[in-house]
Amino acid sequence: MAEEKQGHHHHHLHLHHHKEGEEYSGGDVDYEKEKKHHKHLEHLGELGVAAAGAYALHEKHEAKKDSEHSHGHKIKEEVAAAVAVGAGGFVLHEHHEKKEAKREEKEADHGKDHRHHLF
Repeated sequence: MAEEKQGHHHHHLHLHHHKEGEEYSGGDVDYEKEKKHHKHLEHLGELGVAAAGAYALHEKHEAKKDSEHSHGHKIKEEVAAAVAVGAGGFVLHEHHEKKEAKREEKEADHGKDHRHHLF
């Protein structure tokens, strides 16, 4: 099993979102666009964490303030907290994808000759 894991590599198709009728050609990858895409999704996830967390705190406050409907507010608080945790997982995932794109860019760039020949 350990030997299998050593040889295991993730092969990602980059920028999975294609217009209808388009297919991934497997050609050159725009790594800057790839990194920017994952950074953008990472930031959106962070906003989701903040929004869901704020809503959970709001519902916790409402549960204390509105004792007649406290059970419903507690349910909403728990759901919002779960959404915040899920959004946090998404943020970690996108952070990993961004790092992976950077690594792949470095690997693709490694084989290129960077010396400038004048003659």
